[in-house]
Amino acid sequence: MKKGFWQGAWKRLKKNRFAMAGLAIVCVLLFIAAAAPLIANNRPYIYISGERVYFPLFFDYPELRERDLRKSEFSGFKIFPPVPYSYSEYDLDSIVLPPGPKHYLGTDEQGRDLAARMIHGTRISILVGFIAVLIYVSIGIVVGSLAGYYGGAVDLVVSRLIEIMMCFPTFFLILTILALWGPSLASVMVVIGITSWPGIARIVRGEFLRLKEGDYVMASRALGARDSWIIFRHILPNSLAPVLVSATFGIASTILTESSLSFLGFGVQPPTPSWGDILNQFRDFIDFAWWLTLIPGFAIFITITAYNLLGEGLQDALDPKSAGRK
Repeated sequence: MKKGFWQGAWKRLKKNRFAMAGLAIVCVLLFIAAAAPLIANNRPYIYISGERVYFPLFFDYPELRERDLRKSEFSGFKIFPPVPYSYSEYDLDSIVLPPGPKHYLGTDEQGRDLAARMIHGTRISILVGFIAVLIYVSIGIVVGSLAGYYGGAVDLVVSRLIEIMMCFPTFFLILTILALWGPSLASVMVVIGITSWPGIARIVRGEFLRLKEGDYVMASRALGARDSWIIFRHILPNSLAPVLVSATFGIASTILTESSLSFLGFGVQPPTPSWGDILNQFRDFIDFAWWLTLIPGFAIFITITAYNLLGEGLQDALDPKSAGRK
């Protein structure tokens, strides 16, 4: 696809304020996910004791005891992360505290800092979303490309397989597989990935059916180009725009699916924090500890909204006709 197309799409995207707001939120979430251990951790960035300088957050020092690194100990100079707590750190003296200067988002019934758990939960949600989407987009591209390019019996078999897969309620199929396989982070990503590819396959198949009769494809065939070269060099790059839009919506859907699975106890297992698991653990606390359910619920809502706004913006930006309509 020509470079000018992507430049024009970016210009159209920048004019969409809602899409850019969604993109900004997504970028912030990606930063939090990537830097989670640097933002929320109970080990200091730097610890100076006497003439020795330590970097406990980045390296392990056998001579240092854990109690020496605690914020309450003033045996030396320490610089802690903005949230100086681990997501699995218990403090029985700080049970179910409301949001305040010490614990920015409060604590749960075991004294764990909710801000630290939410920050590390961001990493889980983003990781599951991107990897699961990468898996099913890869499968969908391969399957859809073969069906659309070769047609005939290949298209017939793939089309029937897609229809069979789409007949199953995806969420309940995921629940069934996880019940047999066992819940874990890897299984959640793989199961969502291998059950969600039909939509991408249908998009790619339709694009290939439209593009394979183009003049540039016919010219490549006349010159003796291999099928693999035509598929991956000529047709596939020109069919990726709708795939990119669908993948953006798919990340939002996958994050919601993972949160729902965690809410039901089939997702990421404790003590690893997940927004859905946090919501599940404290749904009975809403009468007297509202922040324990409102905060993860709002995080899920704002994340899905951001991806949907970005997806809608991309859908308009990648459609050249939209520029003329607007």
